[in-house]
Amino acid sequence: MIAHSAWPVDPAVVGPFLIAVALIELTPGPNMGWLALVALARGRLAGFAAVAGVTLGLAVWMLAAAYGLTEVFSVWPPLYQGLRWAGVLFLLWLAWEAWRAPTIEAAPTPDARSLRGLFVRGLMGNLLNPKAAVFYVALLPTFMRPDHGAPLSQALTLGSLHLAVAVLVHSLIVIGGAGAARLAPRMQGRALRAVMAGGLIVVAAWLAWETRT
Repeated sequence: MIAHSAWPVDPAVVGPFLIAVALIELTPGPNMGWLALVALARGRLAGFAAVAGVTLGLAVWMLAAAYGLTEVFSVWPPLYQGLRWAGVLFLLWLAWEAWRAPTIEAAPTPDARSLRGLFVRGLMGNLLNPKAAVFYVALLPTFMRPDHGAPLSQALTLGSLHLAVAVLVHSLIVIGGAGAARLAPRMQGRALRAVMAGGLIVVAAWLAWETRT
């Protein structure tokens, strides 16, 4: 039988950590709002492309935190504020883009180009989301134990568990959004553009409020 000290993380913290990250991911936030809007307007496949981008963005922040790169936010607070407002402006730009789009239809079949675009938007949206950085800086250390693996291996293990939970929750959001689109009356043209743009503006305001210090 392998001693607990040989595990990369303390097995006793795995359950509480999974519960904590599940509750965090289930709390309404920018990722949840944007993914629901994408799935509602463009369908399940588009939503999963967005999930892939969001997940890669989370993975980048996880690696940055594991290697100590995110400590720069505590050393230089203006960088955090710059990232925060860049994320808000990016969401507002997405809202403007959604409003100006000439041919949005409810749940169309996306082509490879549009899927790549949604992937990139998901990636950029999460790279510009300071909540992701703060999550890894503030939460991971509270579940790390000095009598187990090296801090790096513990951070990578716990971070990977968080990514798995995030993928599950975000995928369920996409499935729910796409299902709601099938049940709701189909919207076309300006009505759908207004829903997308208005929703993204709300998500931008949400991000600005949640990341204030």
